[in-house]
Amino acid sequence: MPTIHSIDLNFLGEPAAIAAFAVEDSAGVTLVECGPYATHETLIAGLKAVGISPSDVHTLLLTHIHFDHAGAAWWWARHGTSVYVHPKGLKHMIDPTRLYASAARIYGEDNMESLWGKMEKIDPYDIAAVLDRDRLTFGGNTWVAHHTPGHASHHIAWQLGKVVFTGDVGGVMIQGGPVVPPCPPPDINVTHWRESIQRLRSLRAETFYLTHYGPVPGGNAHLESLSNRLDEYVAWVAAARQAGKTEEEMVAGFTQFSEDNLRAEGVSEAIIKAYRAANPPYMSVAGILRWLERQ
Repeated sequence: MPTIHSIDLNFLGEPAAIAAFAVEDSAGVTLVECGPYATHETLIAGLKAVGISPSDVHTLLLTHIHFDHAGAAWWWARHGTSVYVHPKGLKHMIDPTRLYASAARIYGEDNMESLWGKMEKIDPYDIAAVLDRDRLTFGGNTWVAHHTPGHASHHIAWQLGKVVFTGDVGGVMIQGGPVVPPCPPPDINVTHWRESIQRLRSLRAETFYLTHYGPVPGGNAHLESLSNRLDEYVAWVAAARQAGKTEEEMVAGFTQFSEDNLRAEGVSEAIIKAYRAANPPYMSVAGILRWLERQ
């Protein structure tokens, strides 16, 4: 198995909120995720700390195009790195104008720079889309792309032997806490997510590498916990909606509900802060509401 380095991007000053993964091979390094441009210098420093320079990185594999995973991809493309992405995300990486505008509506224009930094265009010759179950070989390592919608329609889980880099479809699990599903707008689809969990189960991975955060044991126990909590989150928001709660009331109640669940499992307040940075409760309310309204 190749050497895999987990690089902490220290997002919003929180340790273990967002990771990028540097995978060594005979040609150099494949990077899985790159984080937002706001944490780009942290990534470069983290790579250098394990003896990797940017010029060593020949390939960037993106699980999806959300800013916390792909925001800095344009920088890598401009410096000679080949970028691979889901077909539905390709046009938004080539021209991120609509993607940036959509994020600004969610996070607020004034917050975009501090949260994510800039996102610029990628030349079409520097980025390619991969189909479901496509195989890509770099430096002796063969990667398999698994289209795994649910968290986002443009999601890929990248398999390398008995290891799977799950992006967000494998959930958020920070420093020994429980796994939870990140459910932001605009296009979470709970039905597709359940199907993607079945796909992950079929891979019989020994280890999942979660962007939020790091390696965890692969297999059914993790996926069963994720599936159960996804159902709990959807049921809570559906009940609040049925009761006529406003979205503001739902956010307050859901934040209390979800974070009390973490506390009940022994998660400290410091680690709850990292969960909040990686998976803001208000985003899950907005995403689940949008999905329920489409049903």
